[in-house]
Amino acid sequence: MTVPKLKTKRAAKKRLKVTGTGKVVARHPYKSHLLTKKSSKRKRGLSGAIVLKGGEAKAAKRLIPNSL
Repeated sequence: MTVPKLKTKRAAKKRLKVTGTGKVVARHPYKSHLLTKKSSKRKRGLSGAIVLKGGEAKAAKRLIPNSL
């Protein structure tokens, strides 16, 4: 009996990236729309990427099994 293949969630693949050391990197949330009411300082703080920690990273790695 063979074990079925582990499929990658395509939405997660488009949004997350696993670094060479195994950390999961994602974009900051809250930076896609409704930007006029947010201050420039706040928008700058939301730029760049964040490293997911703890349970979030664990859940993300489950969604993209083949990238580890």
